[in-house]
Amino acid sequence: MKRVLITGATNGYGLETAKLFKEKGYTVIIASRNPEKVSACVEKYGFDKGYTLDVTDYDRWEEVRDEIVKDFGGIDILVNNAGAGISIVDTVDQTKENIDKIIALNLTSAIYGSKIFAPIMKEQKDGVIVNISSICARHQWAAWTVYGCAKAGLLSFSKGLYAELRPYGVRVSCVMPGQASTGFQHNSGIGEVEESLKATDIANAVYYCASQPDKVVIEEVTVWGTSQDVQPL
Repeated sequence: MKRVLITGATNGYGLETAKLFKEKGYTVIIASRNPEKVSACVEKYGFDKGYTLDVTDYDRWEEVRDEIVKDFGGIDILVNNAGAGISIVDTVDQTKENIDKIIALNLTSAIYGSKIFAPIMKEQKDGVIVNISSICARHQWAAWTVYGCAKAGLLSFSKGLYAELRPYGVRVSCVMPGQASTGFQHNSGIGEVEESLKATDIANAVYYCASQPDKVVIEEVTVWGTSQDVQPL
């Protein structure tokens, strides 16, 4: 059975995606920065293994790759899901520290993970990388500017990465969720919302991208909740 590694998999999109892949019979490997949450999720949901991973730490990515190769022989699917708003404020009100954190977590981390695991997929001549971006990659709202910049970069990265990996049978997809009820807003220091779009809906989109026949690639998927009023710039 195919092996899938999902980052940021102890809550929200990542957890629901991990649960769905497990229901479908995949070997599910989760990663997140909180070791207690990783262990609890593995025990509760029966995932095959969990690793502590700060996705902004390149050296730790390498260590996790080595451990996964030792434990599972490699992976077939990488879901770069970890991300956060961190600070949703106007650009002039951002701190340098938060700007760096937003870019590192929402863009650089996925580049790290892809760079480290893509060679395994190239050697296998098969694999799928799914990057979780945001509707902010396509549209913009005030105060979401820096976050949107990072997510737009992730969309662009996904396209370029596929161009590089396509000759080796490796596919890359980008999923762009609209506003969803996942706790994201609360964790970003803004008011929580109740939207029709749920984490399970994004999990379905990720699975759709990853489960296509090996001669088919889903380049990008935009998923809106019908409750969201679409008035971007």
